[in-house]
Amino acid sequence: MKKFAAFIFTLLGTLNMVNAESYPAPGENFVLIKGGSFIMGSPAAEDWRSNDESQHSVTLASFYMAKYEVTQKEWREITGKNPSNFTGDKLPVESVTWLEAVEFCNALSKKNGRTPAYTVTDGGRSVSWNRSANGFRLPTEAEWEYAARAGTRTPFYSRKVPGANDVNFYGHYPYQIEQNYFHDAVLETRPGTYRAKTVDVGSFAPNPNGLYDIYGNVGEWCFDYYGDYSASAGFSGGSSTNPSGVSEGSRRVYRGGGWNDFGKNLRSAYRAALPQGNRAYNVGLRLVCNADDSVRGIVSTREIVAGKNSASGKGKSLIVFYSWSGNTRGVAKEIARQTGFDIIELELVKPYSTDYNTVLDQAQNDQHKQARPVLKTKIAREKWAEYDTIILGYPNWWASIPMPIATLLESYDFTGKTIMPFCSHGGGRFGQSLTAISKLAPKAILTEGLSVHYSGGSSLSKDVEKWLNKVKR
Repeated sequence: MKKFAAFIFTLLGTLNMVNAESYPAPGENFVLIKGGSFIMGSPAAEDWRSNDESQHSVTLASFYMAKYEVTQKEWREITGKNPSNFTGDKLPVESVTWLEAVEFCNALSKKNGRTPAYTVTDGGRSVSWNRSANGFRLPTEAEWEYAARAGTRTPFYSRKVPGANDVNFYGHYPYQIEQNYFHDAVLETRPGTYRAKTVDVGSFAPNPNGLYDIYGNVGEWCFDYYGDYSASAGFSGGSSTNPSGVSEGSRRVYRGGGWNDFGKNLRSAYRAALPQGNRAYNVGLRLVCNADDSVRGIVSTREIVAGKNSASGKGKSLIVFYSWSGNTRGVAKEIARQTGFDIIELELVKPYSTDYNTVLDQAQNDQHKQARPVLKTKIAREKWAEYDTIILGYPNWWASIPMPIATLLESYDFTGKTIMPFCSHGGGRFGQSLTAISKLAPKAILTEGLSVHYSGGSSLSKDVEKWLNKVKR
C-alpha cells in the first residue's frame, strides 16, 4: 500500500511534464540548476557520516537557486526588521525561524508579482506548498544537496577538503582533524583561521554550479521535516522523484553548516534539524524558485507538537548535567541558585581521564563510533516522571554533545517534556549539539538554549537570569 501511494504521488507530481509552462528567470543573482538524477546521502565508508544519510537515487526537475544566501539588507527591505546576531548589510541574515523564512518567501513573491508558494494556517502548525507556484521558496532537502554536490559523490564538491581560505567555518577544525588532532601534518587540509562570525556573502569562490557559501557562513533552512528518507513523499523502491520530505514532523531540516561548524558538518550529506519555531545565530536561508510548472500539486505538512507531560501535575523541573572540567557544573549551580530546582550531576561507571590531552582522544573516539558510556547515575523511573522540564547541561565536545548525554537521552522517556539546553564552550557556542538533541529526543519540546564561554566569568549570573526570563521558566 505504501509503495502504491508513493507511486501515485510521483505520478501526480510529474504529470504534464511535456508542454510544461516555463517561468521567467527571477534575476541575475539566480542560476538555473538543470534537473537530473543523483545519489543522495553518503556511503557507509564516508568518515563521520550519520546513520540518517542512507544512499538512494533521486530525480529532480529543474529549478533556479540564488547564488547567495539572503542578506540582512534584503531581509530588512521586506520585513522592516533585522534579527541577526551579527550586523551588516552584506552579511547573511541569521537567527530567523523556519516560519519567518517561509513568510519572507511569500512577501518577496508578492512584491515581485509572483504567486506565493506557501499557505500557513493554524498558527504555523500547518503549512502547505503549491508546487506549481512561481514564487520564491525554500529548497527541498534533495534540491539543496543536488545543487551543493554539483555532480560529485565525494564528501565535498571539491576534490580537496575545504579549508579556512575556501569556507567560513571553525577553521581550526577541518575535516578529519578529530582523529589527527595531535599530528595534523598528515592532513591534506591543515587548520586555519576561525573568524567566529559571519562574513559578507560571496567572500569565497563559488561551487561548480555558481553557488557561493553553499558550505559554511550560515546553515540554510530547507522545506522538509526531518525524517527517514524512505518515509518521504515520492520515495518508492529505493529511489525518489522530486521528494518533499515526510508530511509530519517536529523538526525542520537545515543544511550546509555555519561559521561555527567543524569540517565534518559541512559535508554535502550532513543533515541538521531544529524545531521550526526556533532561531539560531548560525542558520539563515537561500532562495529557490521553479523553472517551470512540471511538478504540480499541493504538499501539506503539519507540525507534531508534543503535549506537556502531566504525569506529576506539578510542573517540576530538573537540572541534569555532565561536566568534565567544572565549567558546566558552575553554570548548573548558578541555575539552581536562581531557581531552586532539583539538580543531578551525571557520573560514569568508567570516568574519562582527568588528563586534558587524553580526554580529547577519548571524547572524539567515543563520538566517532557513537559510543554510549554507561551512566553510574541512576534516576528512578517514577522520579523521572515527576519532571516536566529538563534543564540539560553539557560541555560542547567536538561541536556536539558528549556521549554521556546521548546515553541519557536514549535511556529515559523525553516524550512531552521540555528540554532547556545549556552548554559551556571554548568558542563554538552550541556547534551542532542542538541538532544531536533534536534527533535523539524528537518527541520533546526544545527551547532556545544558553551557551556560556568557559565558566561564564562575571556576567554569568546576569546571562543565566536573562535566559531564564526569555524562556519563561
